[in-house]
Amino acid sequence: MPSRSGRVQAAVLRPRAAEQLIDLGRIEPPADLADLVDYFWWVRWDTPEPHEQEVVPRPVVHVSAEVVAGEPRLLVTGIQSRMFRRRLEGTGRTVAAGFRPAGFRPFLRGDVGELEGREVPVADLLGLDDRPVADEVLACERPEDGAAVLARWLRGLDPEPDPLVEDLATLVERAEEDTDLVRAEQLAEIAGVSLRTLQRRFHAYVGIGPKWVVQRFRLLDVTSAAHGDVDVDWAGLAVRLGYADQPHLIRAFTQLVGHPPATYRREG
Repeated sequence: MPSRSGRVQAAVLRPRAAEQLIDLGRIEPPADLADLVDYFWWVRWDTPEPHEQEVVPRPVVHVSAEVVAGEPRLLVTGIQSRMFRRRLEGTGRTVAAGFRPAGFRPFLRGDVGELEGREVPVADLLGLDDRPVADEVLACERPEDGAAVLARWLRGLDPEPDPLVEDLATLVERAEEDTDLVRAEQLAEIAGVSLRTLQRRFHAYVGIGPKWVVQRFRLLDVTSAAHGDVDVDWAGLAVRLGYADQPHLIRAFTQLVGHPPATYRREG
């Protein structure tokens, strides 16, 4: 089974085609932000023809610096429950922070679930003028330097300490790594709370429900297998990932990606 970094990479669909058109990068956060930020990332592109990149979302909130309607802006992207497409045209770049599960809650100081499926300018969400810092981030020649500017800006927000953040982040990260976790009830048992309590906490802190989180990680395991270089025993994989049988795995993957896993693998 893939590592957590492997699942991050598996989220980018048709990676062989993507790497011909876009440059993706990722670095670890500074130590003083590592309890809240999972990684900083960037994408740069130079596409003579428009390119639509498909992405399978993970349970991650992002703050990104990008050009919107001709001006640099900081955008907060909540968890997207379905696969989404990002259209890339001409030349451009995005530099962003990907937060640990629940890690954006101390900055938002509100219900992260309200961001589900939304992309909101920081100015609208936090009441801060995001244009100057977005301009500074995107003006950096090296994306790593832009990430450092974004990190400095995040420190200045003075995130509010909350012990539940670490508890929930650790729980979600365990669900990502442990392929034996296939049901939300298992997470509730590990957390020592009722399923209803866990659902409330996930909505308020993580931004989406525990059932979705568990199912998404197992589907990313399927995607990672489809991206690999070795033949896949889809029936055996279905058993290992907690699906009732191979048809259940195929239906779940097809509903998300639009193609059965074997077809996606051949076409990718």
